[in-house]
Amino acid sequence: MKKLATDITNLLSILCLTLGVAFAQTTTVKGVITDTKSGETLPYVNVQVVGTNIGSTSDAEGRYSLTVPANKSVIKFTYIGYLSIEKNVTPGIAQTINIKMAVDALQLKEVTVRGKTSRYRNKDNPAVQLIREVIEHKEQNQMAANDYVEYEQYEKIALSLSNLSDSFKERRIFRNYQFLFVNQDSTGMGGKNLLPAYMQEKLSKVYFRKNPYTKKQWVEADRKAEFDSKFIDNDGLNAYFRRLYEDVDIYKNDISIATNLLLSPIANTAPTFYKFFIRDTVKTQTPWLIELGFVPRNKTDMLFEGKLFVTLDGNFSVQNAYLTVNKEINLNFMRDLEAKLEFEKGTDGRYHPAKTTLGMEFALGDKSGGLYGQRVVNFKNFTINQARPDSVYKGPAQENVTALLAVNKGESYWNNVRHLPLDRLERNIYRNVDTLQTIPSFRRTMDVATLLLAGYKSFGLVEVGPVNTFYSFNPVEGFRLRFGGRTTTDLSNRYFFETYAAYGFKDEKWKYFLSGTYSLNNKSVYQFPFHYIRASFQRDTKIPGQDLQFVQEDNFLLSFKRGDNNRWLYNDIFKIEYIRELANHFSYRVGFTQWNQSPAGILRYETVDNEGNVQSVPQLKNTELSLELRYAPNEQFYQGKLYRTPLINRSPIFTLRYNVGVKGFLSGQNNYHNITANIAKRFYFSQYGYADVTTEGGYIVGKNIPFPLLMIHRANQTYAYQLNSYNLMNFLEFVSDHYASVDVQYYFNGFIFNKIPLLKKLKLREVVSLKALVGGLRDENNPNKQTSVFRFPVDEQDKSISYSLGRTPYVEGSVGIANIFKLLRLDLVKRFNYLNHPGVSEWGIRARFRVDF
Repeated sequence: MKKLATDITNLLSILCLTLGVAFAQTTTVKGVITDTKSGETLPYVNVQVVGTNIGSTSDAEGRYSLTVPANKSVIKFTYIGYLSIEKNVTPGIAQTINIKMAVDALQLKEVTVRGKTSRYRNKDNPAVQLIREVIEHKEQNQMAANDYVEYEQYEKIALSLSNLSDSFKERRIFRNYQFLFVNQDSTGMGGKNLLPAYMQEKLSKVYFRKNPYTKKQWVEADRKAEFDSKFIDNDGLNAYFRRLYEDVDIYKNDISIATNLLLSPIANTAPTFYKFFIRDTVKTQTPWLIELGFVPRNKTDMLFEGKLFVTLDGNFSVQNAYLTVNKEINLNFMRDLEAKLEFEKGTDGRYHPAKTTLGMEFALGDKSGGLYGQRVVNFKNFTINQARPDSVYKGPAQENVTALLAVNKGESYWNNVRHLPLDRLERNIYRNVDTLQTIPSFRRTMDVATLLLAGYKSFGLVEVGPVNTFYSFNPVEGFRLRFGGRTTTDLSNRYFFETYAAYGFKDEKWKYFLSGTYSLNNKSVYQFPFHYIRASFQRDTKIPGQDLQFVQEDNFLLSFKRGDNNRWLYNDIFKIEYIRELANHFSYRVGFTQWNQSPAGILRYETVDNEGNVQSVPQLKNTELSLELRYAPNEQFYQGKLYRTPLINRSPIFTLRYNVGVKGFLSGQNNYHNITANIAKRFYFSQYGYADVTTEGGYIVGKNIPFPLLMIHRANQTYAYQLNSYNLMNFLEFVSDHYASVDVQYYFNGFIFNKIPLLKKLKLREVVSLKALVGGLRDENNPNKQTSVFRFPVDEQDKSISYSLGRTPYVEGSVGIANIFKLLRLDLVKRFNYLNHPGVSEWGIRARFRVDF
């Protein structure tokens, strides 16, 4: 027995020793997984011991930890859209292995090649059956499936000049700017050398309510790198970048990318436009995931390619997604795009957004310098179905509300509240932008750029311009010189003055303008929201019926006109106006105008008495009060030196104007009431393009109103295609006191040309338009039936050249090719009726410069 006990003791000792050795060889490995290009941490990366079912995933900050058995020494890292990596482990030693993963750019090409080896069909295709399940379950997987949702949202957007060569970096001009450049792996998006240029961070609390629908974003902190407002509209720049880098919501049918809508791979019609392939089953996670690759059926269409990871738990949720675009897509200036969407399972069993990363690089060519931008949005602290007081949801739906002092948070505050740390590219942007603006050579460069692009040269307290109006010519004034300028905020934030003087060498007359503006909110009068009062006096010429948009009337390029263009006006206009804009983009304008108007060129103001005698009227005097109401919800724009450039989105714009003429007050000669209403909206049709539709109507109440005070319909006698004018209508051709119109501009975005082999390489885009105008002139205002009003202008044969619209509407349409050399639109325009009027053309070719993505 004693021997047996000794043997058992020895056996247990050997067993314990063996187990001890085995456990001694068990290895703990940990580390952080990051993106090779950006240095950003990668969450939820699969980490697996090769040859076993042992695995783990990295956490939200990219950290992982894994225990490797004694007989295994290789671990593998796999992640959506990235190249897999295998690493050797030293057995028995706890170690840290940090991993850098690179995007797998070839996987999508492999999918495309595989799709060509056999005929692709939707019928009996398990990949298509799976995506249809995802589509069918979309509604239950979206945030709107809950009655209430709230969460915290952190976002950052950084932009850099990209793909800069070493020789560019080492140029003499950048000798003092070397601290600005950032080096990275040359295989990453943006190339080897980057020059960070812009940065913004925002922290918000978002509240969603299903009924009535409201999504309110309360901005708690907002910080951005700002340039000198003399050169750049910082708020407008921010709006423009946010318009390019919008939220990527895969559950919507269309996703906005660089102002274009691309069809989501899980849109209702996705199986019609995409090819889908089941590529793998991921069993290292619970629930299991299906890796689903997709490519566009036509590479040039506005479609994504990439892959989805779909849960196999009966909900068919998207857990992760990687989106990019084909190199042949009909997008302008887009050199590269990557979007990564990450979701995590919440307490309600649904997958909520966890993080969205959108990176895009824009450039003129494949090898030229470009602009690389990345927007990252991170979500956390979800609360489901917990109602809040109505005050939280109060106001228009989808409105962003910025809290007081949100822009005055310091660095220590941001260090505590950031969801994600700034990477190496982003870390010094704020400081560098501030430093850059203290360097004289940079300010000189910005000064020259502002002169070339905006037309103004700054001299501190004042700026001179716009330079494109310094010289022009026309039949009335002949050679015209103009010089002007205005004050800046360096002089005052309250008072602004603007003036110009011009001289026509043919009519030998001086023209001038002078205005003074007082800001009521201590902001620049060119900064949203407007709130100011302005008084001005102008003595100058004008073409009746010409209404330009975003262009000065004496712009040099508008000197070139077709046909008869010698009926002008001399105007003396005194105006006082009060303008107020509200944060919700509702605005109103109240004005008082007194003007004296004299005909110029061969235009004459004449009346005919009862005996048929023609009497000349040297001048028309008028006094008018006006009110304009405008509502543009969710409006976005860039405020330039002269005009706001709209960033058109889905939201409509409503405008109502009311003008009343006051007879007997300050020499006013007419009583009338003029009411006009305008609605403009863009309609998106997914893969079929979009349409800009504008409807307008007006009615003038009053009797014996001379034609210069009626609606002289907008005409165009230049060779440029003008969106808000009738491009084959002559100046002064149609006059109305009541009218209605519709203007439709339909952009196909290359949907047809993309299917034609010889054309799709050119990336041309089709556009059609239709403009129709119906109206009329009541007898009491018609000079053909009422002799007491001014007769219509006549030609050399004493025949009228102006008309009232009859029962037949004026109609013109066009078919055009856009995106010629990425910036030119060329239209063949046809006028369908009123072709018997003198000097009109049935056909015309018009061009328009249009820079669009």
